[in-house]
Amino acid sequence: MKPALAFIAFTCCWAGNAAAAPFPHGDPIVGEKLFNEKKCNTCHMQKFGGTGELIFTRPDRKVTTVQKLIAQISACNANVKAGWFPEDEENVAAYLNHKYYKFQ
Repeated sequence: MKPALAFIAFTCCWAGNAAAAPFPHGDPIVGEKLFNEKKCNTCHMQKFGGTGELIFTRPDRKVTTVQKLIAQISACNANVKAGWFPEDEENVAAYLNHKYYKFQ
């Protein structure tokens, strides 16, 4: 009986973690590469100074949910004509979430 309970508990925890991942198909390593290739922080530095990271870490940041992060990346993609496909945007979102936001 105990092995069955342990299996059920493990399965529930594993499934809960998988469902909680906000960007299940995003690859943060690929996202970082795309982010750097398009020199995204150049624009961020112009707006916020320093290394550009303040855009992600400031107390009054606009991105406060997964949906807002996706919308902001799509807007940036369109504004700077990065040419990213939706899967590229998801990779960048996974990278930014991993590095800064930590959305569950």
